Amino acid sequence: MRHVRITSRLVALVVVTLVGAGACAFDPQAGGGGGGGAAPAGVADGSTGASDTTGPDQRDQPATTAPTPKPSRTTSPKPERSTPPKPATSTVAPAAAGCPQGEQQRAVETYLARLGGFGTVTVDGRQSAADCAAIKKFQKRYGIRPAEGRAGPTTYDVAKRLATTDPASCKAGSGTTFCVDLTRQTVWAVRSGKVIMAPTVTRTGMSGYRTPSGTYKVNYRNPKEWSDPYEVWLPYWQHFTQGMGFHETTTYLHEKSIGSHGCVNLLHVDAVRMWELGKVGTRVVLIGRRPGT
Repeated sequence: MRHVRITSRLVALVVVTLVGAGACAFDPQAGGGGGGGAAPAGVADGSTGASDTTGPDQRDQPATTAPTPKPSRTTSPKPERSTPPKPATSTVAPAAAGCPQGEQQRAVETYLARLGGFGTVTVDGRQSAADCAAIKKFQKRYGIRPAEGRAGPTTYDVAKRLATTDPASCKAGSGTTFCVDLTRQTVWAVRSGKVIMAPTVTRTGMSGYRTPSGTYKVNYRNPKEWSDPYEVWLPYWQHFTQGMGFHETTTYLHEKSIGSHGCVNLLHVDAVRMWELGKVGTRVVLIGRRPGT
């Protein structure tokens, strides 16, 4: 009888041991959920397409019979990255500035800073909102198209000519004098030794029609003169020699492949200003020579 009881206990112990071992076995079809046991590292991850290393957002998810795909790391950042990172500093910011950066950015910044009057300009060769605004203002003032704030070749050329013009190079008289630098293609006005109109842009005679240097006087004026040989109106006309005079241009002033037939072409705002300053007898001084004439 005692032998029967010992045999029964041994059989029961073997049965319990076998059942317990089966409860901890991983069942791939059950998604690792058989008996609540944990799946071997990497196996469950493989079934969901996740990497071998799980993130903090995966640790406390309840087990399911149909595992759902884990959000990618780009859409589910780790908790320590929940605060958006600070924007990266860009060396060129044309989008923020509202206009593109040109190939002459630093040079134009340098000349505009020297000229002054167009706003804050930082000479660093990098576009900024302030630089953009200053360049646009400069382009609008001198009729440069398009006025988009880009430091291109025309903007560079005009800025350089203006910034390097020396008003003292003109031998002005005691009254009002109109000064023209033919080399730089700039014009300004002086009265009693003081600049009363800062240097601005002009375009003089082209090849074959060179505007001569020298000292002259305004001897005839007409707010709207008709040119017989060229059949075009010459607004704010102030004649000084040989059929040549100051007047508002009827073409794009910065088209350098062409020029006048000896006249001193002006933008509208400058033609009006010189008309207001001048009179018959006003002294006119032209120095230098336009390149290519």
